[in-house]
Amino acid sequence: MTKPSTSTSMYMERQKRKRELTYYLVSFVMMLFLTGISFAAVAIKGIDKHFTAFFIVTLAVIQVLFQLYYFMHLKDKNHAMPALFIYSGALVAFITVLTFVSIVWVS
Repeated sequence: MTKPSTSTSMYMERQKRKRELTYYLVSFVMMLFLTGISFAAVAIKGIDKHFTAFFIVTLAVIQVLFQLYYFMHLKDKNHAMPALFIYSGALVAFITVLTFVSIVWVS
C-alpha cells in the first residue's frame, strides 16, 4: 500500500473543513429562520395562544437538536457516549415535565 501524498491529504482536509463550514452556516441560517418564524407566530393576531405556545416550543426543540448535532459536534465519530448521555438526560427531563404537567391538569 502506498501512503497518500501530503498535497492530497491537505486537499482532502480542506474539502472536509469547507463542507463542515457549509453545514455550520446552513444550520445557523436555519436557526435564524426558525427564530423569525417564532417571532412572527407571536406577532400575528388571531392565533390561539395554546397553539402559539406549542408551536414555539416545537421550534425550540428543533433548534436545540440543530445545536446539539452541529455545534456540539454530536455528529462526529467517537461521540456516541456523550450523545447517549445528553439524549438520555433530555428524555428524563421531558418525562419529568410531562409528569408535572399531567399532575397539574388532573388536579
